[in-house]
Amino acid sequence: MGGHLNRSGTTQAATAGVPPPLHTVKPMGITIFNRVFATIYALAILALLYYHAKTLFYSTTLVSCSITLALLVSDLVLTFMWINTQTFRMRPVCRKQFPENVEKVMKRSDFPALDVFICTADPYKEPPIGVVNTALSVMAYDYPTEKISVYVSDDGGSALTLFAFLEAAKFATHWLPFCKKNNILERSPEAYFELNHHRYTSEAEKIKVMYENIKVKIEHALERGKVDDQYITRDREREAFNKWTDNFTRQDHPAVIQVLLDASKDKDVAGYWMPNLIYVSRGKSKALPHHFKAGALNALLRVSSCMTNAPIILTLDCDFCSNDPQTLLRAMCYLCDPAIRSTLGYVQFPQLYRGINKNDIYCGEFKRLFVINPMGMDGIEGPNYVGTGCFFLRRAFFGSPSSLISPEIPELSPDHVVDKPIQSQSILALAHQGVNSNYENHTNWGSKIGFRYGSLVEDYHTGYRLHCEGWKGIFCHPDRPAFFGDVPINLIDALNQQKRWSIGLLEVGFSKHSPATFGVRSKGILMGLGYAQLAFWAIWSIPITTYAFLPQLALLNKVYIFPKISEPWFFLYAFLFLGAYGQDCLDFVLVGGSVQRWWNDQRFWHIKGVTCCLFGSLEFFLKFLGISAFGFNVTSKVLDDEQSKRYEQGMFEFGVHSPMFVTLTMAAITNLISLVQGLIEVYRGDNLEELFVQLFISGFAVVNSFPIYEAIALRNDKGKMPTKTTIMATLLAGALYITASSFSGRN
Repeated sequence: MGGHLNRSGTTQAATAGVPPPLHTVKPMGITIFNRVFATIYALAILALLYYHAKTLFYSTTLVSCSITLALLVSDLVLTFMWINTQTFRMRPVCRKQFPENVEKVMKRSDFPALDVFICTADPYKEPPIGVVNTALSVMAYDYPTEKISVYVSDDGGSALTLFAFLEAAKFATHWLPFCKKNNILERSPEAYFELNHHRYTSEAEKIKVMYENIKVKIEHALERGKVDDQYITRDREREAFNKWTDNFTRQDHPAVIQVLLDASKDKDVAGYWMPNLIYVSRGKSKALPHHFKAGALNALLRVSSCMTNAPIILTLDCDFCSNDPQTLLRAMCYLCDPAIRSTLGYVQFPQLYRGINKNDIYCGEFKRLFVINPMGMDGIEGPNYVGTGCFFLRRAFFGSPSSLISPEIPELSPDHVVDKPIQSQSILALAHQGVNSNYENHTNWGSKIGFRYGSLVEDYHTGYRLHCEGWKGIFCHPDRPAFFGDVPINLIDALNQQKRWSIGLLEVGFSKHSPATFGVRSKGILMGLGYAQLAFWAIWSIPITTYAFLPQLALLNKVYIFPKISEPWFFLYAFLFLGAYGQDCLDFVLVGGSVQRWWNDQRFWHIKGVTCCLFGSLEFFLKFLGISAFGFNVTSKVLDDEQSKRYEQGMFEFGVHSPMFVTLTMAAITNLISLVQGLIEVYRGDNLEELFVQLFISGFAVVNSFPIYEAIALRNDKGKMPTKTTIMATLLAGALYITASSFSGRN
């Protein structure tokens, strides 16, 4: 008997009148193995903790007691994180969508409208031409254009960004019909002209010339730091730029809302309606908090409620361009499914990056964070929100599925019907009111309504709180990537970005809504611990830093702290090490990764442990104690030619002095010296059985540290390790050795 999969992925008889499937879901085949292996590995961990407890009980000196206690604490942290990680392995699922069936289920005239939120903050770190490409790529979706509205939040309040989008609006009237006429997949102009340079037609050549012209204008304005009068040709444009007065500063300025394209008035060159394109810079005051990106998103949420109030919202980082014009239809396969839409809060696509070098030396793929973990959470109640490439149901920002929290102004409600043109005086007045700097005072915005405040990682916090309120998510990972972003190509940018993440995650982890307590009570143990794995990500620094220095310093002082090869406990250590690394490698390869990229991923995991995770943890706890404060640093999207060349060659980019590079170099030097000392002792006839584990740990660290040694001694380019960093690290490593020697000598 014939059958097919219905929208929820279950089999039913194919009968006349049954709508075609919109999506399917199936469990991954590795699930049974994961559960069996987790049971065996858990028993091994219990045996290790017993070994530590026994060793601690029989310790006779302060040195052995201190070392055992440090190892016990480190292994308890590893155990906690391992338990949390297992939640991603218990129910991983794969999904498939059928976007071609959306039009069979509903008419195009019934398609829900979409509001797109794009955030940028600094035209010099986030080049406006890149933000323009992001906007153009989603404006050209295979979807009724009049149902798409793109809102660009310029948190830097820069006239340069507004100018870039004035030019983009003109270009869009040519670009959108060109894409649809030729069925182009890469609807970011930059990506299209880069990837299809050998297939130009005369029409494409004309479009390219137009694009290069606006690109030159935008970059020229950026170089000069202002918009020349020759580029402002219409009174409406001149009026917009008049808002930038001498009193207008980045941190203190009134709200600016500029409609650049109006779907009810503007048409493209082919005669079809254009999407709405609106520039927004929320009002700011030095005396009031800004809440960084979450504040900007909430401002867009209010502005869009007044102007278009589309039921679906897409959030995008400024450098994340659409790579598939059917992405919106894929999201609609879930958002329009009556079987699940009552509790479906969002559909998250993975963060993927173009421009990553062959072996991904900085772990820019984040395959575990953006693919493996979300697939695991998807089998429970859905993935975490990762800040970009996510389609939300607007209703999800206004309370639980069963309880609507009404905003202070009725027009901001998700149920409000906009019945006036977006450029009418009443609409614009209400929109300006919603983005004034003092609007949110004494309201529920950021706590119960909208994107949530209280963390530098507003995306994680928001997704987590939505789950706790009863909303579910879905992870949509199609074969053709839905979005591509730009990846940091130098080490300090990559580490600073992840230091900010570490701080923000700890802010949630140690809040009253901690996933380990509130999350477990609200969503059950699997979802709670899954979110806890992310919230306490930075505490990986405890075991990594311990194992980066303690066994090595002990070896240098001829203190042997691990079982001999001939002892049964040695095989326990070997199983725990090989089992953890083997399963991690298997997870990585099964989702399309290579063994070489996995190796670099685990190396960077160690690098993060003694750099961004360590410093992020310290900075968080200092702030927690009221000793220091921190702010939001925008990751630079500007590409340097020499840096790009070294990145493509797989060379680590140091170049600048940083405290994070000091601890990294300290670890590399300490491990190298301990390895050399250990080999000398073996050569002299010392017992290899006692030395082996410490010698292996040092050797493993040395192999991982080769790029650091290369940057210290073998390179002369601008990306080498600064001499100041090397000297400081050497002196501190020496001081650490002397301290350890004196401590062990007294005992």
